[in-house]
Amino acid sequence: MISRRSFLAAAGTAPLLGVAARVSTADGTGLQPITGGAQAITATEREARIAKLQGLLATRKVGALLVEAGTSLEYFTGVSWWRSERTTAAIIPAHGPVLIVTPAFEEPSIRETLQVGGDVLVWNEADDPFALIADALRKSGVARGPVAVESTIRFFILDGVRRASSAYEFISGDPFVRACRLIKSPAELALLETANRVTIEALRYLHPRVEPGMTAAEIDDIMQAATTTLGGKSESPLVLLNEASAYPHGSHHPQSVREGSIVLMDCGCTVHGYTSDISRTWVVGTPTARQRKIWNTVKRGQELALETAKLGVPVGSIDDAVRRYYESEGWGPGYRLPGLPHRTGHGIGLDGHEPAFLVHGDPTPLQAGMCFSDEPGLYVPGEFGVRLEDCWHMTEAGPETFTPLAKSLEEPI
Repeated sequence: MISRRSFLAAAGTAPLLGVAARVSTADGTGLQPITGGAQAITATEREARIAKLQGLLATRKVGALLVEAGTSLEYFTGVSWWRSERTTAAIIPAHGPVLIVTPAFEEPSIRETLQVGGDVLVWNEADDPFALIADALRKSGVARGPVAVESTIRFFILDGVRRASSAYEFISGDPFVRACRLIKSPAELALLETANRVTIEALRYLHPRVEPGMTAAEIDDIMQAATTTLGGKSESPLVLLNEASAYPHGSHHPQSVREGSIVLMDCGCTVHGYTSDISRTWVVGTPTARQRKIWNTVKRGQELALETAKLGVPVGSIDDAVRRYYESEGWGPGYRLPGLPHRTGHGIGLDGHEPAFLVHGDPTPLQAGMCFSDEPGLYVPGEFGVRLEDCWHMTEAGPETFTPLAKSLEEPI
């Protein structure tokens, strides 16, 4: 459950100085990068993605896909760019080269990562970028008719293009983007596996170092420094202690570790843009019978999700199976608390959360190459919560996790 969170992680305290140096040498562990062999997505693979997309567009008689800065732009073109009030967008036509529209002063940076050929069209600060996009559509041979729009594009961009030209009918680009991004290639799977390896090794380093008296901020610093040392690009972990663990995305109230504390860590990193998402929960000191019972129930829920994953089944049925088990144990019903208020899992790739979703009603048939999190937590407001999470991908032979599941409450890594 990694879309969320840095505003909660530090609990309002400043980061510790020198943590990264201590991580690389403390106790003789000598953590070393493990990402050296990770291979970024090649230009050849991106060109194949473009060709697949263009075939889908042509078959449906759709003129182009309009994509703004974000992970879909990166997926198809290699251009990794942020969103601001200044529009950067790509036109991927059904036929012909990609065109990217961007501010003139950003052109060198855009060209630096553009991997699929095409051209870069620039606008100056006093220009209308939306008129330039409409003109780029015409230059791509799209004189009128339907243009697909990637689902996360912001309204002001779409509205601006509509005002610049009335020639186009805009339709959802989801069917086209999902058809490309839903199934991961071997290169993508390798990057996802590497990112998850980094996170599990950082958690393995952190686990024995969490002691009574530590704050969430101190734990956060150690985890981030270990992740960086291991070669991942760290995302701020979610560190939930004690009662805060009963809230899936935490609490603003500062917490610290004490004897008997629940520690819930939700952590991730990226490697060449591909994301990990792992959660572990443990107890500092001696767990109570209730803590152990709930932890074991969540572990069984996580196992049941994988046992239910069969080729062709609707992905929503995985959530249904876990929820039936939880209800038989007295939780819920449904999404009610105390129980499991969120979905059992989410797709993962360049985005921490992406389709398809392990949630009731998602009819997407499970196919080889799809990747998900598996995180059926249980939460008791006013007490504590438990979440165990690992990422997995579907194969022809069944589901395979990128990291081993937690063994026990005493051996959560």
